Amino acid sequence: MSQSTTPALGAVIYLGLAFVAAGYFTFAAVQGDHGLFRRVQIEAEAAELRAERDRLATELAGLSNKTRRLSDGYLDLDLLDEQARDVLGLIRPDELVIR
Repeated sequence: MSQSTTPALGAVIYLGLAFVAAGYFTFAAVQGDHGLFRRVQIEAEAAELRAERDRLATELAGLSNKTRRLSDGYLDLDLLDEQARDVLGLIRPDELVIR
């Protein structure tokens, strides 16, 4: 009997399938729905949302302060005067209007 130097057909098919599977899982790990690129994208979106949340929290604090200052329990006459003149479009005689 002569020995063949070519690998058996089953071994070639097995290695081929193993390489295809390894390639698929590598691609899925990088590009897939839960891959590295998606993770970076989600982290960037999370950072943007945190910045927007902080901005909105600051805006809410300012509006809450104005609301408290215009409430019945604590009335800031200067703020009330400013808001009334802004809404009505009036000015005091001692003010200068710059357009």
